[in-house]
Amino acid sequence: MPTGGGKSICYQLPALLLPGITIVISPLISLMKDQVDALREVGLPSTFLNSTLDESDFSNRLNEIKENKYKIVYVAPERLNTFSFVKLVKKLDVSMVAVDEAHCISQWGHDFRPSYTEIPKFIDSIKNRPVVAAYTATATKLVIDEIKELLELRNPIESIIGFDRPNLFYRVVKTSDKFSYVEKYIKDNFAMGTGIIYCATRKTVESLTLKLQKKGFSAVAYHAGISSGVRAKNQEDFIYNRVQIIVATNAFGMGIDKPDVRFVIHYNMPQNMESYYQEAGRAGRDGEPSDCILMYSPSDIVKQKLLMQTNHMSEKRETVLYENLQYLIDYCHTNNCLRRAILEYFGEFVPYKRCENCGNCLDKSEMVDITVEAQKILSCIYRVDERYGLVMVIDVLRGSKNKRLLDFSLEKVSTYGIMKEYSIGSLREIIMTLVAKGYIYITADKFPVLKLTSTAGGILRGNEKVFHKKHLVEIKDSRKAVSTKKRLEDFDEELYFKLKELRYELSVEKGIAPYLIFHDATLKEMASYFPRDKHSFLKISGVGEKKFESYGEAFLNIIIEYSDLKGISSVPIIHIEKPKKEKAREDLNNRYAETYKCYLEDLSLKEIAGRRNFTVSTIIQHLSKFQDEGKDIDWDRFIDNDKEQKIIEIIKHVGTNGLKNIKEELPDDYSYDDIKLVIIKNRL
Repeated sequence: MPTGGGKSICYQLPALLLPGITIVISPLISLMKDQVDALREVGLPSTFLNSTLDESDFSNRLNEIKENKYKIVYVAPERLNTFSFVKLVKKLDVSMVAVDEAHCISQWGHDFRPSYTEIPKFIDSIKNRPVVAAYTATATKLVIDEIKELLELRNPIESIIGFDRPNLFYRVVKTSDKFSYVEKYIKDNFAMGTGIIYCATRKTVESLTLKLQKKGFSAVAYHAGISSGVRAKNQEDFIYNRVQIIVATNAFGMGIDKPDVRFVIHYNMPQNMESYYQEAGRAGRDGEPSDCILMYSPSDIVKQKLLMQTNHMSEKRETVLYENLQYLIDYCHTNNCLRRAILEYFGEFVPYKRCENCGNCLDKSEMVDITVEAQKILSCIYRVDERYGLVMVIDVLRGSKNKRLLDFSLEKVSTYGIMKEYSIGSLREIIMTLVAKGYIYITADKFPVLKLTSTAGGILRGNEKVFHKKHLVEIKDSRKAVSTKKRLEDFDEELYFKLKELRYELSVEKGIAPYLIFHDATLKEMASYFPRDKHSFLKISGVGEKKFESYGEAFLNIIIEYSDLKGISSVPIIHIEKPKKEKAREDLNNRYAETYKCYLEDLSLKEIAGRRNFTVSTIIQHLSKFQDEGKDIDWDRFIDNDKEQKIIEIIKHVGTNGLKNIKEELPDDYSYDDIKLVIIKNRL
């Protein structure tokens, strides 16, 4: 199933239905916390075990798992066969083991993890073998077969949902000035959108980040050479939308479930299509139109081949890796549909020739015959004895007088200056097209050299012709301009940004990523239909009873206030109405009643929240419901009088429109919960 396609729900729903516990094996420490936060937001008890926990927390969670407090437990593969965990599992009723990112177990996968080889041993240690399921976004037939073999899956149901992500727009860019292209592209298309830029090396990450910052972009760097504390901060700033762009190596991304990434740019070419597809797939997980740009230059091929040579591997694995790299090179130079090339790589049948939603399909450049140009280039490589690289061959063809060329007496060869009217960029493009078509190959040496293949003879003798698209000018993407305009017509932009600000305040208050509260698409729908009550608010996609209970009132207040100010009426919501269930209403009433029982036991807000498995903020909302129903709530139990007076004083100056404004005027030891409690108590 594609990245962002919903693999998680494929084991989360069964976990609810199965009688025992579900263990999810995942290498993604950052994703574990996000998944658990998201599940708790909808009332599903879950937890995780990984290296971020100290000894005390780890021990407490083991005890809670033993007491059957959770339905889902996320575990890092390194923890599986530790003595404490194996001992614990023997006492549990394990109904299911879900292996996420299952391609990591295969040596043919793009992200092989040795720790994954411990999974079969762990499964065998469980007394009664549970259901075993494996999930991945990027698996070729070879990888799928090895997953099934190594996990010893028994007559597994194999489901391939399809790799297509229709909202993603693919484009390959060949330019001699990558940075200028990136700068213009972001300004023209996504001045306000968040994005990821992938680079092949740490050095490129650092230099590109610095260039972007100097140009006024909000950008941070991420790679394995940065301290873990700075990496964590940069990642968090990106997830919380405090920065617009993260520039990273492939160390970043797995498990980053940020839905509103509007563009992913590969500044350098990755090693294979699996890596590219997974990294590009981090764009547009909310279903909104998003761009995947692959920037290509010949030096990227050499870098990747050198990286392969530094890793000691079997001949078979090396052959597979070179074949995979070559497919991506061909992808960069094909004139055919890019989406089709991706889907066919993963073995998917594609019923169309053109998707009309990629750079190639929308490129209306005419096809031109470049056979004569190809003959001149191939002849030049032959005349210089196949001893030089791309730059020198171009210099010879253009008749350069640089010292190095003259030192080698290359001005004397017959092909010297025969293409002086061509630009360096044009010659580079034609040469790389010939590489992609198999007429030239580039050695993977420290100083790469152009050499002819056996098929070059057909061109030189005039038996074959070569065609290529004629690129006249770099045009702005009209598709993007249209789709952006359409999106802005569908919702009230001013209200949308007010709702985003509220979401950010709540995310900081609760310590969770903004999208775990509501996705951008949900906020846009609110800003399209202007719901004014619970009934209409629950019709918004992405809103359920639990979400309404936690956040509905705050968002409704903003919508109603804005609508009244602008004279806007609610718009009828045309979605199919969600079925109302009496049980859900009963559960909600019981939830409030349980909270009130805890209050009557004279517990603190923190103690109530711990017992009820809610946040303090939600407990305050529960108690405010009872206050609205006429019950007396002794709020003084929960707030110091001096703190209360200080908060009231600040509110008199800044008002209650936005908790963030109040918080910024208060000392650091004043929390959002303190502010909310004072507002509710005094009905401000």
